[in-house]
This record gives sequence, structure tokens and C-alpha cells, in this order.
Amino acid sequence: MRLLLLRHAKSAWDVAGLADFDRPLAPRGRRAATMIGEHLATHRLVPDRILCSSARRTRETLMGLMPMIPSDLDIRITRDLYDVGADAYLDCIGALGGNARHLMLIGHNPSIQDTALELIGNGNPALREEIAAKFPTAGLAVIDFDIHKWSELRPRTGRIVAFFRPRELELVGGEPVIDDE
Repeated sequence: MRLLLLRHAKSAWDVAGLADFDRPLAPRGRRAATMIGEHLATHRLVPDRILCSSARRTRETLMGLMPMIPSDLDIRITRDLYDVGADAYLDCIGALGGNARHLMLIGHNPSIQDTALELIGNGNPALREEIAAKFPTAGLAVIDFDIHKWSELRPRTGRIVAFFRPRELELVGGEPVIDDE
């Protein structure tokens, strides 16, 4: 099974007095969300189910992906992914992931970064180090698991196969290599 951990795209900070939960994407964030959506479609990384925080910036990130992914996708918007830690992310994956072969979670830092680090047990150590150093906005970690349902998910059982950043996709023309060994 494959888990796609996506941090929301760059949000705007220019509206005084706006609650954190209500912050929209910045123009750069909207472009990055579209670029990630194109990358998902081009490299056949389209999920079967998406779990998305109910905060505005995560929902807007999801909307940026939508033109490039199937419309019959199972999407769950949940407050359980906002302002919580990695343990809550793991609980949400186990409870709501069901039997989706490819599951995407769209969330926030530091929880998305901590979740990736908690789950990675093997794979390319350089990718793990990059995730530990910085999980940028619209960053996408791809982690594979040898399980049959998400309720079986356990710490350090995943294999990191890719870590994509919008800036690199833009510079390299969207051709990073996925380690599928």
C-alpha cells in the first residue's frame, strides 16, 4: 500500500486578524498545488482516497489537485487533521484509510513531517534526511507499506520511495526519479 503525505501549499499571511484556520493559499501556493496535481497524474501517483484537513489552505490545496485527478475519488475532509500531532495523524490514517491502495493525507507541519519520520523504517536514507531537515509547503512524501489495510499501520514499517518539492519539479521539469526497488 502507498501513503502520499502532502503538506498544504504556501498560504497567505496578508489579511490582518484572519484566524489561522481560515488562511487561504497565496498565488504561489495555488500554482504549486496545480503543479503537484500535474505531477501526481503524470507519474501515476493518483490516490484512491484523500484525507484532508478542514482548514481553508488544505482544502484549497486539494482543489488545486482536482482538475488532474479522477472525479470519483473518495475524499474525507476532517477537522481531526488540524492543530494536532503525529499521533492523531496516525490514528486518522488507521481509522479513515480503509482499504485504499493509495491513500493521500493533506495536512500541516510539523505534524506531516513528524508523521513521515515516524513511519519511515527503510528506503533511501538521504530522502529521510531531507524530510528531517525540511518538509516545505506543497512537499510530498511517498511511503510504501507491506500491509493490507491502514488499520495495520505501525511506526517505522514504511519504505520511503520519493520526496518531491514544488521548487524542484519546476526546475527539473517534473522528472525526479521514484525509487521503486
